[in-house]
Amino acid sequence: MARKLETLQKQYNSAVAASGRGPMAATNNFKGKPKHSRDTIRRILSYVAGFKGRLAMAMLCMLLSTAASLAGGYVLRPVINNIADAATPAGDRVRYLAMMLGVLAAIYLVGVFGTWLQSKMMIGVSRSAIQKIRDDLFTKVERLPLRFHDNETTGDLMSRFTNDVDNIGLMLDQAMMSMVSGVINLIGTLVMMVYTNIWLTLITLVFIPIFTLASRGIISKSRKYYSAQQAALGAANGYIEESVAGQKVVKVFNHEAECEEEFGLLNDDLRHKQMNAMFFGGIMGPVTGNLAQVSYALTAGIGGVLCALGRFDVGGLAIFVNYSRQFARPINEISQQMATIFSALAGAERVFALMDREVETANDDPNLKAPEKLEGHVILDDVSFGYVPEKTVLKHISLYAKPGQKIAFVGSTGAGKTTVTNLLNRFYDIDSGKITIDGIDIKDLPRDFLRKNIAMVLQDTHLFSGTVMENIRYGRLDATDEEVIAAAKTASADSFIRRLSDGYNTMIEGDGANLSQGQRQLLNIARAALSKAPILVLDEATSSVDTRTERHIERGMDRLMAERTTFVIAHRLSTVRNAAAIMVLENGEIIERGSHDDLLAMKGRYYELYTGKSELT
Repeated sequence: MARKLETLQKQYNSAVAASGRGPMAATNNFKGKPKHSRDTIRRILSYVAGFKGRLAMAMLCMLLSTAASLAGGYVLRPVINNIADAATPAGDRVRYLAMMLGVLAAIYLVGVFGTWLQSKMMIGVSRSAIQKIRDDLFTKVERLPLRFHDNETTGDLMSRFTNDVDNIGLMLDQAMMSMVSGVINLIGTLVMMVYTNIWLTLITLVFIPIFTLASRGIISKSRKYYSAQQAALGAANGYIEESVAGQKVVKVFNHEAECEEEFGLLNDDLRHKQMNAMFFGGIMGPVTGNLAQVSYALTAGIGGVLCALGRFDVGGLAIFVNYSRQFARPINEISQQMATIFSALAGAERVFALMDREVETANDDPNLKAPEKLEGHVILDDVSFGYVPEKTVLKHISLYAKPGQKIAFVGSTGAGKTTVTNLLNRFYDIDSGKITIDGIDIKDLPRDFLRKNIAMVLQDTHLFSGTVMENIRYGRLDATDEEVIAAAKTASADSFIRRLSDGYNTMIEGDGANLSQGQRQLLNIARAALSKAPILVLDEATSSVDTRTERHIERGMDRLMAERTTFVIAHRLSTVRNAAAIMVLENGEIIERGSHDDLLAMKGRYYELYTGKSELT
């Protein structure tokens, strides 16, 4: 059971990838505490540094509120002494009490206003900082290479945007100012205590080492468990996201019970770590609070003895025991905020670890310049590549495609057909060899320019939330409505679009859940048709449509491919008969190449596949 839990955690949480298999290896420690708390705090504070004016105003309001609280407490000393003085006439004492109550009301109103304004200022600062963190995180994720997304679960990424960033926001909203306010309160209270009675102050200070030792012991435990809690939460979120997205597959294979069991393991592990984190975070307040009560009782007892001996006044004792309790309160509040801070630091380390990953820049070399346009003359020269160093997927691939030619790839699943097109886009960089377009090495072309000149239709469709018109226009954002409609007609999508409830203004729901698989693919093909890219890649583009629709698409595609260099990956060999050249791949190597008729005449692998003597497996 423990081994199965460990396997699930490694699969669904990159923070557990310290073994070196995951993309976040060596950046997070699943079982340990935050490694770089000081650097993490400094980095969080850098996001609020741009709001120095608001922070200064919040600090001023905090000082005003603290001063009002301390002054209000001290004003009670003469009031109590006056009331306790039997020699003063009763009427004078009442008038003095009424006057001082007015003074107290004014002081506390100033304190309330300071607290309100401080809270308002800090909420604005914290929300602006969180907005910037999310913007930076999203920008980073958008620029990370495809290799990163191959290994990262969507649920764990979402956990960083939601749970981890929310915890940082909670720290900025409450914990940070509470900590600063607590320190200021602590210093201010200590000054007032010394001013009131130095000896009673020394008695109170004796308890500070006890507070410190107790807090340090609890902090060391809670920090470790809060880090583990965040990692376990990411694992659970990753499993939930994958299971919900794959519900159809789960039900087809009747694996509901297995999913429930696996999620139960992750959820139980999360519960265990949350219990430890919340327990050690929660006992901080009660422990320090009870120590404060002991300190308060001892101070009050000794102060009472001093009053009885005439060495101290009653009003002074009253305000001192109030300050004594108030002195412990900031320590208690600071202790209670430690849980929030540890949770935020654990989440922040995960967020910043992701932000620190190496991005896929649009232009690796700032000196690279894009040509005016590309014609689409593509050459692969002795190209070898592997997704991992120990396994080569493509071995010494060489081919060329002239502008306007159609090159087809056929072969067994896993032969490397899709990998060739991934390398053409520089989703991955080749290990050896060279890929050129119009004689220019693709490494010498800016990535954004390269990809603008390659349109792709993938086997796996993906549509975004928005209208049909907007989804097709994704292929070229500056296209007019007329150009979008023309592209839809090219892809044979116009007829079904017009039959939708709102035509081109129909909203796409849940990645196209309100459309059939074939209709979704037609929109993807229309999106590629709209692009003016001179190179077109069709990766099983018609695999999800019926034979009748496929014939419509092929006619549109023939018009589309007439002026483009086209690479086609297909299992239906009937769709590649008119290709200028057909490449037969097996085990990452081109074993046959030529036209349809040439390959049939060879009576080799292609002949066997086409005549049905062999199957693509």
